[in-house]
Amino acid sequence: MNLDLAQLRALDATVRGGTLEAAARALHVTPSAISQRLRALEVATGRILLVRTKPVQVTESGQAVLRLARQVDLLTADVARELGGNPSPEGVPALPIAVNADSMATWVLPALAPLAGDVCFDLYREDQEHTSALLRAGTVMAAVTADAEAVPGCTSTRLGGMRYRPMATPGFARRWFPAGPTPEALARAPVVVLDRKDDLQHRYLHAQAGPDVAPPVHYVPAAADFVVALTLGLGWGMVPGLQARGVRAELVALDPAATVDVVLYWQQWRLRSATLDRVREAVLAAAGRQLDQPGESRR
Repeated sequence: MNLDLAQLRALDATVRGGTLEAAARALHVTPSAISQRLRALEVATGRILLVRTKPVQVTESGQAVLRLARQVDLLTADVARELGGNPSPEGVPALPIAVNADSMATWVLPALAPLAGDVCFDLYREDQEHTSALLRAGTVMAAVTADAEAVPGCTSTRLGGMRYRPMATPGFARRWFPAGPTPEALARAPVVVLDRKDDLQHRYLHAQAGPDVAPPVHYVPAAADFVVALTLGLGWGMVPGLQARGVRAELVALDPAATVDVVLYWQQWRLRSATLDRVREAVLAAAGRQLDQPGESRR
């Protein structure tokens, strides 16, 4: 196959933007030019790469070519920087990364901030149990994930653990848990959940009260707003230690001895890229400072 760089960039831009029009704006060409480049790429590969819905959908063959497009783009930017050039805004590599909400709200963004002048981060918020699926699809190049086993074509490095405790306001605890978090109280007390993929609260619930309890649930799909909902007394929820430090005066642990630990891993494409390696080093250094490590117990 003789694949053209402009065609690969058209594929990447279309997937990122979701439409041909968005890709055209990003690459400063017309939608017709994007369509022609995509059609030529499909002819060159002999495969259908995109389903032209809104947003576009990537086919299985398209996922393979998309991975190549993003690898080429990243390596091209690395070479340009190595040759001493100051890349144009279009030449700054865009690095798609999947991160779970609690990590994004606490330690990941400070880790990435020093690199923001050299890399454009395209962050995907996803539950840690599901971020690896974005790696498999080629949507992201790296991910903070709960999966230890490396996705094919990726490396996996242990970051450390996030420890969660059930917390609520003192007033909520007095009202709903006068005798502590008994199974009967847990079956009645409202609970705050991040989204429908978040099972941390139910892990604790099922361990303490059995698999059949079904208390009222409030869904609050943003990590910062999740904690705000708890401080406003909407319910109780599992709060990571990194966030609990900022709300100690407002929230109390319902069951200080009970925890749910989530071990996180950094997975990234097995690609020799200076940019990707710099991001990996920054993430691992921050995780070493912020997350619970083997043999340690941060409270």
